[in-house]
Amino acid sequence: MKKYFKILFYLSIIGLISIIAVNWYVKSSTKNQIYYSIKKFPKNDIGIIFGAGINGDQPSKYLKDRLDAGILLYKAKRINKILLSGDNGRNEYDELTVMKNYCYRNGVDTTKIFIDYAGFDTYSTMYRAKHIFKIRKATLISQKYHLNRAIYIGKSLGIKSVGFSANKGEYRGYTYVTFREYISIFKSFFDVLRNREPHFLGHPININGPSNYSKDDKR
Repeated sequence: MKKYFKILFYLSIIGLISIIAVNWYVKSSTKNQIYYSIKKFPKNDIGIIFGAGINGDQPSKYLKDRLDAGILLYKAKRINKILLSGDNGRNEYDELTVMKNYCYRNGVDTTKIFIDYAGFDTYSTMYRAKHIFKIRKATLISQKYHLNRAIYIGKSLGIKSVGFSANKGEYRGYTYVTFREYISIFKSFFDVLRNREPHFLGHPININGPSNYSKDDKR
């Protein structure tokens, strides 16, 4: 029995070291691509906003701050178009309608809004941005804790990426999501290594063509 405990102990140590090493590599290789202010922020044609939960027909604080940051960049002409990516997998939980209506109500031209209806996780969002929307350069808009992973995935998939931090005030559970991010980064590292293909792909959408925003959903 002691032998098995020893093996388990050593495997746990190896696993912990691996997680720390991968996180150090991902964060150190992406930290210089994260911006915290609109001053001197590089212009990009496309800004990608990641889903982050809704409360009924309203965005969560995480999501609202991401949307507000994207709208700020759009109005400041740091980005020209917005790709909204989130979970639209169930009738009772529709992040995308909440996200696109919020952008519409806050002055974003709907012809400049594109929708990724199958952005179920960060890797899927970035993979689909590359292979469905054919994006080569993008501004990624999220909270700081999430940007290292998003930028790393984007760069690994061939999207030249910079991040804009949407942090504004305090967030419920921020310590937890920051801790959980260590595991998410580790998983993403192997998603990239094996070139994981998302469950849903579909037909290409021309990011330089007509928007796929549905006008029937405005309200």
